Amino acid sequence: MKPIVALVGRPNVGKSTFFNRITRSRDAIVDNLPGVTRDRNFGDARWNDKAFTLVDTGGFAEGDDDAFAPHIRQQVEQAIADADVIVLILDGKGGLSPFDFDLINILRTADKPVFYVVNKIDGEGQEKALSDFYSLGIDTLFPVSAEHGYGVADFMDELTAGFAEMTDEEERFDSIRIGVVGKPNAGKSSLINAILGEDRLVVSEVAGTTRDSIDSVFTRGNQNYVLVDTAGIRRKGKVSLRLEKFSIIKALRSLERCDVALIVIDAEQGISDQDVHVAGYAYDRGCGAIFLLNKWDRVDNRDGNALKRLTENLRMDAKFLNFAPVTTVSAKTGQRVQRIFPLVDEVYAQYSARITTGRLNKAMDQALTRTQPPMHKNTRLKFYYATQVSTRPPTFVSFVNFPDGVHFSYQRYLVNQIREVFSLDKTPVRLLLKQRTGKNPAFLNKKSTPLKRKKKSSKRLTKR
Repeated sequence: MKPIVALVGRPNVGKSTFFNRITRSRDAIVDNLPGVTRDRNFGDARWNDKAFTLVDTGGFAEGDDDAFAPHIRQQVEQAIADADVIVLILDGKGGLSPFDFDLINILRTADKPVFYVVNKIDGEGQEKALSDFYSLGIDTLFPVSAEHGYGVADFMDELTAGFAEMTDEEERFDSIRIGVVGKPNAGKSSLINAILGEDRLVVSEVAGTTRDSIDSVFTRGNQNYVLVDTAGIRRKGKVSLRLEKFSIIKALRSLERCDVALIVIDAEQGISDQDVHVAGYAYDRGCGAIFLLNKWDRVDNRDGNALKRLTENLRMDAKFLNFAPVTTVSAKTGQRVQRIFPLVDEVYAQYSARITTGRLNKAMDQALTRTQPPMHKNTRLKFYYATQVSTRPPTFVSFVNFPDGVHFSYQRYLVNQIREVFSLDKTPVRLLLKQRTGKNPAFLNKKSTPLKRKKKSSKRLTKR
């Protein structure tokens, strides 16, 4: 296991800025508004060939009027308990605060190394601000600027001095990335907490509780998964706050690096237009997809047909994802939560499937023979060599004499034939059509193969 380093401190001291600098990412949302970070945000980091996990936490403040303050404090306390090393970040510009004393009293009871960093020190001339912080009874303070990088290298050398070096091979592990998306209050964070068996994420009835896209590593059997909780995606017309816009942008970007999207729907409210829009975002980014009808314990299913009705509505409204499985869960009671992963494994196996060129061309030839390509400008469309160019999702290219002349219905027919022959019924499949250039190794649909060119005469020309 890589060492776990937890960043703690009162609100707005620059923990998320420091997190982004060390992880070399923009995974943590940074804003001048206090209390932006609420959940624990995990990130992989490396310094001098020493790999570790960095944990960003919310601002710790006793007696805060913020309704989320008790939840944030619980997350901070859990991060301290789980960490191997703790970094307390203090505000060099704002000076000392009573909350700093509260945190130091808590950390003195922790039986693990603690490093004290004074942030927002932009140069040697500002290091005189450290004198006030020595009143905390701390022997060693590290002046840094998370925003500009001053002092960060020296501090990181000290922090990682006791860490073991780790090779890329030791650090690498094969994980399936699962994005959990949906509109606000659909139960995304509750679902991840139910899967992990702990209160990893802050859960509240208040819409917009989750702001960052939070990664959580989960192992089931021999398979590793990364669960990515995202902010609730509302309609554009209802999004006004800048912070919420950033959260939604991060949620959409997180889909681009996910293999399977769990589209969480509030089954008690039924299928809404926004649920379909969220599903469209997952489809546009080429993710495998699974519809989860959450809060099933609240659904009136006395006639036993509730699932059938909701599934029919979903298939009608989101026809573009008719291959996505639909299942019911209850994050609150844990009902059928563990059945999600066999379904994820099945979707991922198809999502990363590789079809040999020979089998693909044979299947395409059979499909073209079964239903002959239509005419285009008085010329029969001809499909030539086909091959798979990538996985995740399975993407195929077929060379055609007139790609623009292929109607979308016939292209959809070929995709459905590929799905049927190779059992790819639970994954997106892409078929790209390209203009044939030069000679191809093979031809499809031999009945429409171009005429062979006449052989040149073997008779030699004689000079007159």
